[in-house]
Amino acid sequence: MGPREMLNKLKWGGEDELQSAKVTILHRGAPNDKRVIEGNDILELGRGFMHVASPDGEVEIPYHRILQIEARGKILWRKT
Repeated sequence: MGPREMLNKLKWGGEDELQSAKVTILHRGAPNDKRVIEGNDILELGRGFMHVASPDGEVEIPYHRILQIEARGKILWRKT
């Protein structure tokens, strides 16, 4: 299962699990080149990108930049 499938599972699994998720992405220039996106900032899960709300407006983040997905304090998916 890849990151897109895991995020869709959280979105459609009920109990607003996507809202409570934390998604760590590769973000060049950030501390340790990582940034954590809160699930409630994810606006849409597209075919190749997730659409995320940011202070600069909506941005597209490709799924291949996702390093880790966690929810409820558990790591559900990690890039190997």
